[in-house]
Amino acid sequence: MSDSVIDGGDCTESRAAVTEAEVDALVQGICFKTGPPRTVGVEVEWLVKELHLPQLPVTPERLEAAYATLRTVPLKSPLTIEPGGQLELSSPPAASLMECIGTVSADLDTVRAVLAEDGLGLVGVGHDPWHAPRRFLHEPRYDAMEACLDRTGRAGRHMMCASASVQVCLDAGYEGPGPLGHERRWWLAHQLGAVLVAAFANSPLSGRRRTGWRSTRQLMWMEIGAGRAGAPPPDGDPRAGWARHVLDSPVMCVRRDSGPWDVPEGLTFREWTRSRAPRPPTRADLDYHLTTLFPPVRPRGHLELRMIDAQPGDDGWIVPLAVTAALFDDPEATEVAHQAVKPLAERSLNLPAPHNPLWVDAARHGLADHELREAAVTCFTAALMALPRLGATPAVTQAVADYLNHYVVRGRCPADDLLDRLHGTDHRAPGRKGLRT
Repeated sequence: MSDSVIDGGDCTESRAAVTEAEVDALVQGICFKTGPPRTVGVEVEWLVKELHLPQLPVTPERLEAAYATLRTVPLKSPLTIEPGGQLELSSPPAASLMECIGTVSADLDTVRAVLAEDGLGLVGVGHDPWHAPRRFLHEPRYDAMEACLDRTGRAGRHMMCASASVQVCLDAGYEGPGPLGHERRWWLAHQLGAVLVAAFANSPLSGRRRTGWRSTRQLMWMEIGAGRAGAPPPDGDPRAGWARHVLDSPVMCVRRDSGPWDVPEGLTFREWTRSRAPRPPTRADLDYHLTTLFPPVRPRGHLELRMIDAQPGDDGWIVPLAVTAALFDDPEATEVAHQAVKPLAERSLNLPAPHNPLWVDAARHGLADHELREAAVTCFTAALMALPRLGATPAVTQAVADYLNHYVVRGRCPADDLLDRLHGTDHRAPGRKGLRT
């Protein structure tokens, strides 16, 4: 979720209220910072489980003790704890793919060593296959989030407490519609996003049972609803479309300095600026509101691609990072990807992701969907050709080639491995070791 760090100041001190027009201008100005694509980042989330028997529950006391130790360890990537106790590392912006991989890999080595001392380990899977959601953090913001999301069912608790992802962060791109322009990258992120959902789906189980979805994590996002977890259709001006979405999305909560936070029902930020009740909204309230929206592609100055399930293995996160970076930052690969997903766009029906038919099929079927598989093969092949141009090491390039051959070409994803194991067969890919060299 990467929203654990928020404005912690006095949210009711005297500040100038923001108007509807000011919110529109602020959102358009802060959410798309255009320029040449130069940096890349990744946010990796993990479930923290027993090192050798991950199906066993871990007590909150053990988690707290381990996290207290981790907070004393120097890391280059900020470490945050999610509501259910999931651990997240967010890389600093890196000047190259390999710089990003090197920084996060070193930090993960450190984190794993600390956790192992207490018999704990990191598990890469999009949704906890064993345990029901259980909240680890009890703070006003998460109390309010839970109360708000409970209005649409139990999916919000699963998202908060039982899910994990690989989120790739990319520069918004040049101003305008060119091949590396912000309009093209915004559109591509939403169409290619369905391919990434299908290719990296890794959450077919809940409560040790099949859910019928290759990505149960995506199912949970869909069930939360379009106002909270959706996005405007990607056609048209990204800035104007996102600003409208922000204004018309429901306010999760109105923060207070003491006591529980108010959780209004059905109050959009636009209505809040007009009614100015229960108090006028401020710039700090807008900044917080932006962190409570969870679209699959979130503009935060850069583009945050949030649709990829956490991946198995110590280094499994490197493949989606490398593939995504190659498809967005190498002009030749970008053009191939753009052409490959054009036919898929018709299945979106110009409806918001992740609630349109294309994204639903990607989450339910993975690469068993023939058109998604065909597009994925084309895109992964283009990424594979581009990686040497981006300075990727032979080991990283080989890892992408192995993934292409073992999963994508065969119409499989990591979720299929979990389902095979559930049924007593095992067709897992060979271990991916040494990806950092």
